[in-house]
Amino acid sequence: MSATIEHHHADVSGGWLRAATFGAMDGLVTNIALIAGVGGGGVGRNTLVLTGVAGLVAGAISMGLGEYTSVRTQNEQVSAELAKERHELEVNPEGEAEELVEAWTARGLPEQLARDVAAVLHTDPEQALRVHAQEELGVVPDELPSPWVAAGSSFACFSVGALFPLITYLLGFDSLALALGVGGLGLFAAGAVVARFTGKRWWLSGLRQLALGGLAAAVTYGIGTLLE
Repeated sequence: MSATIEHHHADVSGGWLRAATFGAMDGLVTNIALIAGVGGGGVGRNTLVLTGVAGLVAGAISMGLGEYTSVRTQNEQVSAELAKERHELEVNPEGEAEELVEAWTARGLPEQLARDVAAVLHTDPEQALRVHAQEELGVVPDELPSPWVAAGSSFACFSVGALFPLITYLLGFDSLALALGVGGLGLFAAGAVVARFTGKRWWLSGLRQLALGGLAAAVTYGIGTLLE
């Protein structure tokens, strides 16, 4: 008797991971680059803090609203396509079944088996819709991402990311290099955490994010010094 091996998959359908990742990275890179640019212009600590806080609040709101609108619009488009598919299943069930047969036989399934499975499937309209949505649209109707989850994840993670380069200033320090160093640690840590979900090497993912954020900071710092 063979043993059953249990394994678990990460949730790749809820929409929170993408939104959280983009939010955290955007928060880090945006405020690191913003503070580097303004700091390169030679402004004082109070102005830097004000700029960083404004960037955090404005960016978090923008990211949250953007994610909500994006995911909701995508879901509405999917719903419209599902309505079309449901109508086709009602008025042309034979043609829709034939589409499944053609798709499955193209992947190597014996034609008669494909027809038998399609015939059984079409006895349940909801399951038929689900399978057709997966085959033709690449979506699972009852597993669409939540716009509220995406918005909340993006808002929260952007805020946390954008806070990193501000921490030292809020603690009373007045060193741009120290603030950017803490922001760099945040970038590396965020990249390493993302590797936990993607299966990539944590240090490589961290270095990649650090390099990208460092490039953005270098560009804005250079512009700031030129405009000083």
